[in-house]
Amino acid sequence: MTKNKYLFTSESVTEGHPDKVCDQVSDAVLDEVLRQDPAGRVACETYVTMGLIIIGGEITTTAYVDIHKLCRNLLKDIGYTHSKYGFDYHNCAILNAIHTQSPDIALGVDKGGAGDQGMMIGYACRETPELMPLPIMLAHKLCMRLSEVRKKGSIGYLGPDGKSQVTVEYHDGKPARVTSVVLASQHTEEVVDKKTDALSENARQEIIDKVAKPVLKNYIDRETKYYINQTGKFVIGGPQSDTGMTGRKIIVDTYGGTVSHGGGAFSGKDPTKVDRSAAYMGRYIAKNLVAAGIADKVLIQLAYVIGRAEPVSMMINTYGTGKVSEEKMARIISDHFELTPHGIIATLKLRESDGKRFTRTASYGHFGREGDGFTWEKTDVAREIKKYVK
Repeated sequence: MTKNKYLFTSESVTEGHPDKVCDQVSDAVLDEVLRQDPAGRVACETYVTMGLIIIGGEITTTAYVDIHKLCRNLLKDIGYTHSKYGFDYHNCAILNAIHTQSPDIALGVDKGGAGDQGMMIGYACRETPELMPLPIMLAHKLCMRLSEVRKKGSIGYLGPDGKSQVTVEYHDGKPARVTSVVLASQHTEEVVDKKTDALSENARQEIIDKVAKPVLKNYIDRETKYYINQTGKFVIGGPQSDTGMTGRKIIVDTYGGTVSHGGGAFSGKDPTKVDRSAAYMGRYIAKNLVAAGIADKVLIQLAYVIGRAEPVSMMINTYGTGKVSEEKMARIISDHFELTPHGIIATLKLRESDGKRFTRTASYGHFGREGDGFTWEKTDVAREIKKYVK
């Protein structure tokens, strides 16, 4: 008999969402710098609004980045290829406001210290094969599916902008079913019902059948509620309808609100910035501990101060699921993981880029995607941890 039921909701957004456009531009700049100059320093911010992209921040590098070409190619890949979507890569304005990193910051980083102060969170759990919370993984997969059917043409009237939201009912702490699904996707006028001035019922059902059901599968039932473009229609989307900025989707980027967030955004930052690199290391540690079988849930908090290499604190929480004491887990971490910025960068190979590695992180979450070449998703230390515990 179920003792405890509760609902939990997470959301995601598509690659065409204005905030995610900005994250991708910032990370595309980072990728191009690291491809040419692995020692480059990047803190890149992007702002987008109707017909305009502004790219600013601090970059110190020997690389040359053609900002205009990079932006236009990225917007084309996302799908902003026609004025009917309210934003067109051919003719949007692009302003470049980048300058070099402050020498005061560089002074501490050059000595191997952290690039900023702050706390970072890593988390893993057994809810999904990816060792991630189920609500955020389903929300990401719904948005990925929206993008897939749009780009393949199986739903040809969709635009690049979109969002998802999934509510999961938990029974005794375990996910049991999806109670509601929210999908909002930009679309063209062709599927607007002229009588109601809203998305046609046929289009609504097609989105349910081709997007929601293939992703949610056994988690849905007859009582699951679907909210598809709930305002009626979503013709005006993207930067035409909403401004975007780098770093405004940090909960989407991480664990969907299941656990706390350190506060720092990731995109556009080179790996000396521990709010990115240490969050990746926190995930790497937590995932390997769970994969080793010594806990069902693990949260790691790391804290740093600018200019100092070692973290000033580390906190471990297994929510009562640990098979060993948290003090022993701390020893496991110190014996198997390097927590200085240099050590994190070397372990996770964070100065390496194939030209799109960090750009890929900027859509559909930074975690739970080992197949995308994210080194922090590997569980290659789990076997050593098992031996250590025995």
